[in-house]
Amino acid sequence: MPLALLALAVGAFGIGTTEFVIMGLLPEVADDLHVSIPTAGHLVSAYALGVVIGAPLLAAVTARLSRRTVLIGLMALFVAGNVLSAFAANYDYLLAARFLSGLPHGAFFGVGAVVATTMVAPERKARSVSLMFLGLTVANIVGVPAATLMGQHLGWRATFLGVSVIGVAAIASLAFLIPHDQAQAPVVGLRRELTALKSLPVWLALGTTVAGFGALFSAYSYITPMLTDAAGFAEGSVTLLLALFGVGATAGNLVGGRLADHSLRGTLFGGLTSLAVVLALFPVLMTTEWTAALAVVLLGMAAFVTGSPLQLMVMEKASAGPSLASSANQAAFNLANAGGAWIGGLALAAGFGATSPALAGAVLAVLGLGVAATAATVDRRRAVPGRERVVATHVPEQSPALQP
Repeated sequence: MPLALLALAVGAFGIGTTEFVIMGLLPEVADDLHVSIPTAGHLVSAYALGVVIGAPLLAAVTARLSRRTVLIGLMALFVAGNVLSAFAANYDYLLAARFLSGLPHGAFFGVGAVVATTMVAPERKARSVSLMFLGLTVANIVGVPAATLMGQHLGWRATFLGVSVIGVAAIASLAFLIPHDQAQAPVVGLRRELTALKSLPVWLALGTTVAGFGALFSAYSYITPMLTDAAGFAEGSVTLLLALFGVGATAGNLVGGRLADHSLRGTLFGGLTSLAVVLALFPVLMTTEWTAALAVVLLGMAAFVTGSPLQLMVMEKASAGPSLASSANQAAFNLANAGGAWIGGLALAAGFGATSPALAGAVLAVLGLGVAATAATVDRRRAVPGRERVVATHVPEQSPALQP
């Protein structure tokens, strides 16, 4: 695997840290800026909104720039958003800065995934994407707990300054490690990128992402009350348990990348099935502390087994213009975050019990399987006889046929 994947992982680590650390610092931010905790919670939504808007928008406006330049520029915007967050004079300024911080998130992962797959042999594409995502999952083990402790002891502003330093390190890594061929502007163009989004298989792949990761966030958004109210953990233990989720996610991400290089669709179906089963078992697993801890690890593993297969599926279905579709998949991921949390909240508010969001998530995972099965049916009708793995026809980037 090329060393350049390390640069992408460093950027992913910084992005993952800033995305999730705010959840652990809401009391400190609310107290310092004199707002309620529910109001401070809008900072999470502002970041997610930035991701959803920025992912396709920035991928589209940078379609004719070199991918190396785009990645460095996106990370510079990320640093700017975090520096502005650190020096925000009041809540409204912080809200705007968090939105700005979220803008480059989806496009960075989308363009980064395209770059990762172009640097390896075809049989290692999924593994290369999983190694980039490794930065995101490791952030949940190391970055988020460390940044949370920093914010609690040095103030929440110090956390955003620390994340900015990670962003600067990522910029340096990208500048030195991304190979020269990625410094040339792609000839695909915006028209070809937009045309790729008209494909039904692309939208079915995006729909699978929304349903599959909506299942995860339906449960994960309410994991704390499940652990405290159902399993009986003390609130002080939750941070360690969330780190266990990161361990499971990291393992699932690596396993998923390796398996997907052998069977992309098989890994996707297996991951979604595992996720549905794990979520359906939550009412049983949350009855004792040790089984609850196991459930947290299994949740991370089952969900992130599907991460790189879904990303690669979208890219292969939009092979003529993969950057925009790949970035749109990150927007789909954040729509899943918001939608899953909303659906899980409905189950909780209806009085179905502390573990009801997990059961709602199991239903979403089954829905994801249905969308994936529909996509497989569409593929079979269009497929060349004898092809088992979903692999898009490769068109060289420098081909004149790609000129818009």
